[in-house]
Amino acid sequence: MNPDVIEERIRWTTTDLALLPESSSRYEIIDGELFVTPVPHWQHQNVSGNIFAELRDWSLEMGIGESVIAPGLVFSDVDSIIPDVVWISKGRLAAALDESGHLVAAPELVIEVLSAGTENERRDREAKLKLYSVRGVQEYWIINWQLQQVEIYRRQQAMLKLVTALLDDAETIASPLLPNFACPLSRLFI
Repeated sequence: MNPDVIEERIRWTTTDLALLPESSSRYEIIDGELFVTPVPHWQHQNVSGNIFAELRDWSLEMGIGESVIAPGLVFSDVDSIIPDVVWISKGRLAAALDESGHLVAAPELVIEVLSAGTENERRDREAKLKLYSVRGVQEYWIINWQLQQVEIYRRQQAMLKLVTALLDDAETIASPLLPNFACPLSRLFI
């Protein structure tokens, strides 16, 4: 290693994102690291839409919160992400939106549908899991559309921890956050 070269990590910010060219790629920043994801696979988008629809129907019936697909979630200047789906209670939503219409506080539930590739999986399973833990997300679901499985992480002792993995399409997704919500796994992968 050359002693005259100082290794310094580039820290990306939301200001930098505004300077990037318009693209069909998704730009996200986690702890100052830039992640660029290409347009998701058709089935990725289908599964995102299916879980959104299930949560939206339940939310309209219950009237206690809202689900949104691909919202901007800007925790800080160096943490700006676009989860696939979120659910947030009406009480929390009122204080969580900034003037630009971005969430600046954690929703109760965040859902990521895995994109193919080792780097994408690492981002969702490690970097985003850590970020959501630190920022106060109550539940985090990771949906693997290729294996048709769902991992559910819940807040335990200030950290998101894996509590169950749904591996069979006969199983049902439920949550203490979502009273009377029950979605058979098979409905996500139709």
